[in-house]
Amino acid sequence: MVAVSKVFAARLAGMVVLGPDGESIGRVRDVVIGLRINRQIPRVLGLVVELLTHKRIFVPMLRVTAIEPSSVTLLTANVSLRRFAQRPSEVLALAQLLESKVRVDTPELADSECVVFDLGLEQGRGRDWAVTKVAVRAARGRLARRSAVQVVPWGQVHGLTPGDLALPGQGVSVLLAQFEGLRAADVANALRELPEKRRLEVAIALDDERLADVVQELPETDQVELLGQLEVERAADVLEAMDPDDAADLLSELPATEAESLLQLMDPEDSAPVRRLLAHSPNTAGGLMTPEPVVLAPATTVAEALARVRNPDLSPALASMVFVVRPPTATPTGRYLGCVHIQALLREPPASLVGAVIDKDLPRLHPGDSLQAVTRYFATYNLVCGPVVDDEEHLLGAVTVDDVLDHLLPDDWREHEDV
Repeated sequence: MVAVSKVFAARLAGMVVLGPDGESIGRVRDVVIGLRINRQIPRVLGLVVELLTHKRIFVPMLRVTAIEPSSVTLLTANVSLRRFAQRPSEVLALAQLLESKVRVDTPELADSECVVFDLGLEQGRGRDWAVTKVAVRAARGRLARRSAVQVVPWGQVHGLTPGDLALPGQGVSVLLAQFEGLRAADVANALRELPEKRRLEVAIALDDERLADVVQELPETDQVELLGQLEVERAADVLEAMDPDDAADLLSELPATEAESLLQLMDPEDSAPVRRLLAHSPNTAGGLMTPEPVVLAPATTVAEALARVRNPDLSPALASMVFVVRPPTATPTGRYLGCVHIQALLREPPASLVGAVIDKDLPRLHPGDSLQAVTRYFATYNLVCGPVVDDEEHLLGAVTVDDVLDHLLPDDWREHEDV
């Protein structure tokens, strides 16, 4: 018989499992898959096989040589005979996903509640298999079983992420483990896919620094909603951990009395730069800037300057340029002297002083400059970061290109993958 590279999960149920010698060793009882966040295509981890002794074991997909129309053949008979025990990160396709209620991004089913009828499995490179399709049908009470079945890509189905399903052991710890190593923007996208209750549980479980990074990547309406669900002291802690410009943007969306209450709960050292930002209109250089760029005195060595920009907490845009001022170096600083591009730093001997390589000719942004003026400034001078200086020559902060893009893009740009 010819091996297949595509098969539906329900078709495998009861299929004979053959060893490499062609002898039957049992039958397939379920398919084990690993759900992933953001509706990413899940991997097929293996099969639950019931042996002739009625004991159920786990057979990894890497041990499967071929799936044929009437049987599954194993590469080797050397498989673990330990009784199958489902792990928290695993889901049984037939026992736990079939008949799950989902929503589907197709014109025909967009307004209907649907149920999962089957899962389409497809072989990729080597012996790796993944769930690429979902067969669904509209849920219509007694008539549900008579409704037409439609097969749609996995990415068009909502309701099959780890946070959506009430599965044994699928707690917050499993989600947190899946978020490990992901960028904050990816975690934010994943949070938006979770039910409200689970989203709050995950937010509470994250530490302040991680949650702050994630909140900064959420749309403003989601930021406000999530912050409002936290205890007020925790909300203040998260605001302290956020970048001042992002904290100011978020607080500007709240009622004035609520924003002031949170500011008073914050550490004065953290709330002071946020208050200064809130004094500026949001769509001006003063409202867009961060008050924490890399600021140095002219006697700083090039080696020290490069050490500062190597800080992994700095965004690439902020690390592209250092600003040189007379003391004090905390914003608002002493007299602004100029800037030094990181490329210029890399060309200088480590013992040189930054005061000797200052670019004094680069025009500055004024805190009252409009968003359009800031955009033209970046385009004109091919920059990703620019200084904001007041009339008294004090450096107030720096605007970065990502701040500009956040305000140029539509408010709901995070909700559209094709933007």
